[in-house]
Amino acid sequence: MGQLRIWAWGLCSGLALSAPSAPSLAFTVSITPGSKEIYLQVGAGGFVGNFQTGGTPGNNPAINTVSVTVPLGSVGNGTPQPMTTDSAVANSPYDGRAFCTPPQQLYIGAFYQRPGNSNAHTAVITATAPASLVSAAGDQIPFSAISWTSSGIGDSGSEVFPAGTFIAGGSLVVGSFTDNTWGESCWTFSYNNAAVARGGTYTGQVVYTMTAP
Repeated sequence: MGQLRIWAWGLCSGLALSAPSAPSLAFTVSITPGSKEIYLQVGAGGFVGNFQTGGTPGNNPAINTVSVTVPLGSVGNGTPQPMTTDSAVANSPYDGRAFCTPPQQLYIGAFYQRPGNSNAHTAVITATAPASLVSAAGDQIPFSAISWTSSGIGDSGSEVFPAGTFIAGGSLVVGSFTDNTWGESCWTFSYNNAAVARGGTYTGQVVYTMTAP
């Protein structure tokens, strides 16, 4: 049996025009109502500057990965293996503070802005994963073998993007919040190492989508 490597990568895009906002809480913050805008960032993003000081957000075509190489003698022994990311995002695009600790953590954040301040509308973020991670030889590992915990430097209470496990071949709601809110978390991924898989590099792509009324 050769070396076992697990690679998963995510794709998302976001575009927004932001306005100055209110003081930050630990993991979510109310922002000033404005024209209807949404923005989603998973890993590398498109902010120049930061949101609180009127920075300019935009699209970023980068696709970040999380990965792990399982030692030969540990393959399939059921001991979860920590995954790392190639994203270097450590500071919050909201106010520039230190928030995540790459490569152990992957940044995820979003905002939903619209006129008025009713908090009656909800933005939903989903992650859609294929059924399996697949090697060049066609061997497969269920995508549900990958899960994550959620935190952030200085955070307290429940996370706006909580811990979870991918649904193999399905979509999972990974976060939601009301209008005129910014939310962000740092995810730490893990491979459950339950499968006695053949050596190879297994890959798969997750698509993150944000929708709002």
